[in-house]
Amino acid sequence: MKAINITAYTEDESQIEALKAVIKAFKIKYSVSKTKTPVSIYKPDFVAMIRKGEADLKKGKGIKMTMAELEKLCK
Repeated sequence: MKAINITAYTEDESQIEALKAVIKAFKIKYSVSKTKTPVSIYKPDFVAMIRKGEADLKKGKGIKMTMAELEKLCK
């Protein structure tokens, strides 16, 4: 037996019951766990980079730039 993890974003209890019925029809053993927080669609290293940047800004690190300066930099 091989275990896999599947995340289903259901809108209500009826959808959960429908998924259970399908799994039972295929005679697959399963368990249901409900997460309290939504699963992030972003990679953990990307989230860490963003949080570090926010922390750096709070510490006064970084520079302020106008849109014109940013557009010139991106050319």
